[in-house]
Amino acid sequence: MNIQPLSLSDLETLGQLWRLQHVAYRLEAEIIGFQEIPPLMDSMETLRDCGESFYGCIHDDGELIGAVAVAEEEEDSLTITRMMVHPDHFRKGIAASLMTYVLEQHADLPRYIVSTGTLNQPAVNLYTKFGFTPVEVTQIAPGVELTTFHKNKL
Repeated sequence: MNIQPLSLSDLETLGQLWRLQHVAYRLEAEIIGFQEIPPLMDSMETLRDCGESFYGCIHDDGELIGAVAVAEEEEDSLTITRMMVHPDHFRKGIAASLMTYVLEQHADLPRYIVSTGTLNQPAVNLYTKFGFTPVEVTQIAPGVELTTFHKNKL
């Protein structure tokens, strides 16, 4: 299992990422009770053109089993825009490995930002474990809240 940057111009990689994103985010949609999560609205074209940088966790058999996406929106912060792990590979440390990789690749930045459904306890636990603290809760639909977390370097 290794983590590496993903090229969305490679159609095979793009297809694997799109399929992974849909299976992973369908589960989050069920957990938080909201089906209109933006990643579930992506087509392969909108995913390819999203402008985010993706890193993937590749299984020994070549299958993409986890991925994280980031966007540098400001000079002083990095936003983790997507985190996904194939349900067949939950609880194997993949999300933690992806998070560690991203933080190491962007170690020069003073702030990291991530958001997740407030009811997505596995994601909340992951971000809290990595030192992220909740800074804002936004209602995105009736009964559906999104929590934004920040991690600041000292």
